[in-house]
Amino acid sequence: QVQLVESGGGLVQAGGSLRLSCAASGIIFSSKLMGWHRQAPGKQRELVARISSFGVVMYADSVKGRFTISRDNAKATVDLQMNSLKPEDTAVYYCYAEGRWGSDYWGQGTQVTVSS
Repeated sequence: QVQLVESGGGLVQAGGSLRLSCAASGIIFSSKLMGWHRQAPGKQRELVARISSFGVVMYADSVKGRFTISRDNAKATVDLQMNSLKPEDTAVYYCYAEGRWGSDYWGQGTQVTVSS
């Protein structure tokens, strides 16, 4: 059974840093496109960052230069290093894994709150 478990969320002041981690199981991790999305209350879920099975990365414009996504295929984890955090980054962050034929898998989400 596919399972994505996020960790590392919390409360941080503006300008601070957090590192999120997603542990995957039940999938052939090394072959999957992985990523992070976030959703603020009352807003749509948005893509934050993606990393392909080959390590190619993509970021939303709003986080470029501040966030870094990485993966460890041996550990089946994908991390999101978040630096220079802003109050606008406050959201629930979800781990994403690409499924077969366009199907998606999602973690339960982890809360990130950035105070001003």
